[in-house]
Amino acid sequence: MSDIQRRDILRSAAIAATLGQLTPASAQHVHEQASDAKKANAGRYQPKLFNEQDYKTVARLADLIIPPEGGAPGGAAAGAPEFIDLLCSGADRLAQTWFGGLAWLNSASLKRYETSFLEAKPEQQTALLDLIAFRKNETPELAPGIRFFDWARRMVVDAYFTSPAGTKAIGFQGNVGMQTFQVPVEAITYALERSPFKKA
Repeated sequence: MSDIQRRDILRSAAIAATLGQLTPASAQHVHEQASDAKKANAGRYQPKLFNEQDYKTVARLADLIIPPEGGAPGGAAAGAPEFIDLLCSGADRLAQTWFGGLAWLNSASLKRYETSFLEAKPEQQTALLDLIAFRKNETPELAPGIRFFDWARRMVVDAYFTSPAGTKAIGFQGNVGMQTFQVPVEAITYALERSPFKKA
């Protein structure tokens, strides 16, 4: 695949992500490009858009949204920061959403804890995210943070569950052949209970 094709695929994926319509196939292309970028840089991803501080903040957010658990990687180790950086580098609107959101997060953290979000204590980070995790908490002060965190959660979840770690976590096996196919009894019961042809 040529560099032009890669850029076109990334741009299309970034636009789809901006519209909330990112497909699993497009997400897979983004993960592949992130993997290729790591290989080209001795196994380390070099951010295309974010500076070092912002990139570390995105990684911290990814792990707060999907924490490492029971030996399974969290959002950061599953590639969410690379995924988000690549998508943002392909769409100005998405990049502005993240830059604005990260700036809001740091400003709110400085106001509450006198330190940046990244440097705040874990319990302070969690407390701030708890404030912006629910629309019911919306105030003029918190509204921008709530809108940003909604984007952040969705993108981290998209990144995680389209990564190898995420597909493994949900037991997705891909397109594999089966000797026989059996519909679960629960599914049959559910369908029959709601059937218009059900005998009275």
